[in-house]
This record gives sequence, structure tokens and C-alpha cells, in this order.
Amino acid sequence: MSQAVLEVEALSKRFGGFVALSTVSLAVESGERLGIIGPNGSGKTTLINCICGALRSDAGAIRFSGSDITDLPGYRRTRLGLARSFQIPRPFASMTVAGNVSVALEYAGHREHGRSQVEVETQAILSRMGLESKSHLSAGALTQVDLRKLELARALATHPRLLILDEVMAGLSASEVDEMLSIVLMFNASGVTVIMIEHIMRAIMRFSQRVLCMDAGRIIAQGTPQQVVADPNVQRVYLGG
Repeated sequence: MSQAVLEVEALSKRFGGFVALSTVSLAVESGERLGIIGPNGSGKTTLINCICGALRSDAGAIRFSGSDITDLPGYRRTRLGLARSFQIPRPFASMTVAGNVSVALEYAGHREHGRSQVEVETQAILSRMGLESKSHLSAGALTQVDLRKLELARALATHPRLLILDEVMAGLSASEVDEMLSIVLMFNASGVTVIMIEHIMRAIMRFSQRVLCMDAGRIIAQGTPQQVVADPNVQRVYLGG
């Protein structure tokens, strides 16, 4: 049996009187592909923000590869191998595509790099993303799908063991969704554990080995993609059944 790379125990988060997370517990095994679904406001992004250190939880514990990271700042979690993408890509728009990846390699990654090694690895990552020919362009000049690829490239540059994707396919065409799925599945095949939050059910069904559905800050269903979409509670809150 695979070792859990991530364990979340009874995680809770409030914003004033609003309960965003209510004693959420989950475990993700090394190499797993986990999909998380749920309506807007269900707590999905708050969960990610607490796991990655952008928010401090009010209660509960987070363990990464067996170590308690509940009180660690976000940059320390990144250096341990916990990376995430953002729903809205946040590149350094005035820098080149290559420059954006190089910054991640030099400052957010958890390995030492010489200048020449940074350049070599930057080009290798961009090649994997299909962005090698655009490495000299300003990030602000990229199309939406290429911005999403750059977001993934910057995450990959941190050498993640666990990659969390927050609606990385939002706003893309069907063919672009397929292209992004192929890239994410390639990451997973190389040994990266992936959690993907997504509203596009076709993508969730193809990507996920296991799916969690959240509503009102709680996990209301989990299982295989087929089991979860057939669950009456999921149909009621998410699919409109």
C-alpha cells in the first residue's frame, strides 16, 4: 500500500461567522490523482489555501510525507515539495516566459542551481510544456492556454512531490482542455501526486482515480468518479439533480 503523501485531519476555517471549512479530513497517497468538485463557495479553494499555507487554519492538522506542516509558512511548504497553481494565472507579466520559470527554479525550488544549469533546466521545462519557441516572449503577451501552461511550468520548476491545481482548465476550449489534461497526466506519470479542483466534469472523469465532493465546507461524498457522480447528494448540490 502506498504511503500517504498528504494527511489533513479535522481542518476548520472561519471567516467571521462564516464556516468555510468544518472538520475536513482527507488523505492522499503517493502517486494518486485526486479530483475535488463542489459548487462555488463549497470550501475547495479555502482547503487548498490552508494546505499550501496561504491561510492559517483555525483548527486541525496537516502532515506532508509524515511531517507536521500545520504551522509552517507557505515558502517552507513549497521547498518541501508542495506546489500549487492559481485559478487566475499570476506570472510576472513584464518578464519573459523563460524568466518566469528561471525565477521559480532559483528562488522557489528546493535544489541549488548554477546559472548555466538554470538555463538548461528552464528550456527543458518549457519544452515539456510546448512553450520552448515562446521562451523569449513577454509573459503578458501569451494566450490564455499558454498562460495556463506557464503556470504549470512555474509549478514544475519547484520540483513538486505534490501538485495542487485550482481550476487550471477554466475558460479553455475542448481541445485546449484535452491538451492540458495530457500535460497533467504526464506530470503524474513522472511520479508527481496531483490534486485537481475542476468544474469541467469531463476533465474530472478522465483525470481522477478518486473524487471528493465538497459542500458548505464539508466532504459529502468520495469514491471513484462514477460512484461520486451517481451519489444523490452530489447530484442535488452540484449537478442539479
